[in-house]
Amino acid sequence: MRHATAATETMGNNSIIVTDLKICTSCERLSKKDLGIRIPRPLGNGPSRFIPEKEIQVSKVDPRTQSIFEDAFAALGRLDNISLVMGFHPQYLENFLKTQHYLLQMDGPLSLHYRHYIGIMAAARHQCSYLVNLHVNDFVQVGGDPKWLNGLEGAPKKLQALGELNKILAHRPWLLTKAHIENLLKAEEHSWSLAELIHAVVLLTHYHSLASFTFGCGITPEIHSDGGHTFRPPSLSQYCVCDIANGNGHGNHPEEKLGNHQEVSGEVEVLMERMKQLQECRDEEEASQEEMATRFEREKTESMLVATAEDDECVPSRDVSRHFEDPYGYKDFSRRGEHVPTFRVQDYSWEDHGYSLVNRLYPDVGQLLDDKFQMAYNLTYNTMATHKDVDTSMLRRAIWNYIHCMFGIRYDDYDYGEINQLLDRSFKVYIKTMVCSPEKTTKRMYESFWRQFQHSEKVGGHLFFVSLQCFGPCL
Repeated sequence: MRHATAATETMGNNSIIVTDLKICTSCERLSKKDLGIRIPRPLGNGPSRFIPEKEIQVSKVDPRTQSIFEDAFAALGRLDNISLVMGFHPQYLENFLKTQHYLLQMDGPLSLHYRHYIGIMAAARHQCSYLVNLHVNDFVQVGGDPKWLNGLEGAPKKLQALGELNKILAHRPWLLTKAHIENLLKAEEHSWSLAELIHAVVLLTHYHSLASFTFGCGITPEIHSDGGHTFRPPSLSQYCVCDIANGNGHGNHPEEKLGNHQEVSGEVEVLMERMKQLQECRDEEEASQEEMATRFEREKTESMLVATAEDDECVPSRDVSRHFEDPYGYKDFSRRGEHVPTFRVQDYSWEDHGYSLVNRLYPDVGQLLDDKFQMAYNLTYNTMATHKDVDTSMLRRAIWNYIHCMFGIRYDDYDYGEINQLLDRSFKVYIKTMVCSPEKTTKRMYESFWRQFQHSEKVGGHLFFVSLQCFGPCL
């Protein structure tokens, strides 16, 4: 290495880092030597562990997305990795940021520090340390009592009472009864008003679903966050620092990618042909109501036989577990020997009942949620991998209804026999894991579903999944 000069750099936190610049004799490029000052280095490469960093480049986004990013940074003082990944779909991102800003910062029944603490409680139920840490910082910034962060037992009794509702909504929403609501509204001490409770429920479901998106897309902590940095120097092994910067020496094996591509060739075409055949069958004959009810019961039973991937217990860290009272997770809503009544959407719908109730008690939130649900349901660019002008509505409705089927929700006008035609077992395992036990989602699982699809299509699929996760409890 040939000596060049000494220099100083101004980092994002305005600290000055002194470095010794040298020129690599093998490639005539500058490298830097640490002069003893501990400099944090990001643990991950980019906003996601699952999506290559080159796919998420802020400098390459279109003007509309750039404007959304700038507005988010101006409002929050940061641009988090969730927003960067969600930026694949700017229209949805805009709605998401608008909804979250309203829930957390605009006038509402709950105080600001209560809102962030409820966000912590909700994220902790799904063991999402990323969101927990994010809202721990926000909670302190808006004047929250740091003692509450020592554990749920240190929070006010009113928030502790919300714990039961939190765990049921997160893991087994079909068990929610009128009594749970009455206990919160009619408590002799520390009771909730109906408006406060609506605000709290929307926050809980928002962060339960956002935790699924965080795990499902492999969101990494930002460099300034807990778990987002290290002070260890990079391991250079036998490579020059310039080689490392250019991506050499990281186990890139083109032959492996080629093998995967050959393995999945034709997967999309098979799915498109099934969609075509199902549409033709629909046009020729329509199943009776009795037959459709039988097919729903059959699919409901089969969904119990689909185990979540890596089906073992995930032990949460103390930083997360202290924010809830007891371990509690998803269990199939209708196990053998038990009978749970099916919830028919026609008996109580978001459009006819939920929307008006939410809007009356927490003005404008009903409209924001409705926009989010409609946008997620219609989130399509009529593409499937390399194919354009494809009507994907049949596939999207199969996913929509399968997720609700796992929570005991039935649509009378849907033929549940279509689900097995369009969703193979491995895809069902992925969906169930992502929605019911998101903390068990792995990179291998992300790569194994829709293998010919683009990353933007996969992110769109996750937005669809998690909006349903929020939509179900809102029913």
